[in-house]
Amino acid sequence: MSKSLISINDFSRDELLHILSVAREMEETGSSKLLDGKVVACLFFEPSTRTRLSFETAAKRLGAKVIGFSDVANTSISKGETLKDTIKMVSNYVDIIVMRHPLEGAARYASEICDIPVVNAGDGANQHPSQTLLDLYTILQTQGRLERVAVNMVGDLKYGRTVHSLLQALSHFDPEFIFTAPEALRMPAEYKTFLEKRGIPFLETDSLMEHLCDCDILYMTRVQQERFSDPMEYEKFKDVYRLERSMLAGVRENMKILHPLPRVGEIAEDVDNTPYAYYFKQAQNGMYVRMAIIACLLGYR
Repeated sequence: MSKSLISINDFSRDELLHILSVAREMEETGSSKLLDGKVVACLFFEPSTRTRLSFETAAKRLGAKVIGFSDVANTSISKGETLKDTIKMVSNYVDIIVMRHPLEGAARYASEICDIPVVNAGDGANQHPSQTLLDLYTILQTQGRLERVAVNMVGDLKYGRTVHSLLQALSHFDPEFIFTAPEALRMPAEYKTFLEKRGIPFLETDSLMEHLCDCDILYMTRVQQERFSDPMEYEKFKDVYRLERSMLAGVRENMKILHPLPRVGEIAEDVDNTPYAYYFKQAQNGMYVRMAIIACLLGYR
């Protein structure tokens, strides 16, 4: 298995399935002392709630100790220390690094300059592979399969690293895609070319209602303010889609609504009590999947 998890493409189809199998094992056992004596560094150069807390909880449930930071203002980075020096220094103290950074490629760079595994917990608009693995786990959990699932991705498909990574991971399993986004936030051409080369069907629309009844998974995303350099441009698109309970009439019985969270206004609270809402269980699944990632990268088979 790959030494580090930087991109979802670092893992083969079989390795992805192995991680999901271990995650199921972790969900069944709950906690263990599997990594007793190990130390995990969680280095979050960018704000995070679910990802950071679930990684920290995952490590502790496996018996590992956790060090790190969630605010660079309280570190030597605020004094001008380089990313290279920070990573080299921390790698002397720990067995694995979990890292979120606003710059694309930062996690890959970190993995190249140290001798321990690195997990990319999100690098800019590029990749978020642990989120992708928990999304795969959730799809498998709700649909009973990964093969031939119809996925409708909604919202910020231009900057959304979660949809980019999920698209690539699902390409192993003959999916169908619907891309629902305003023209300015459409799926980038490179990902559509990726699908075309593999013969994977997709269609594009700017209407949320048009294909609600044609999918097994409705993957909602927020429009990410932090990815916009122009505040006025963000204001124009932030409320472009809002899913409400009344819109769900006629959807497939097996359809589940996922969201990487946090949500802002794109899913109304009246959706939470429907049988289709699954985003809070999806977030819980993140802990089991991240337990599996850490354990496997540290040698668990």
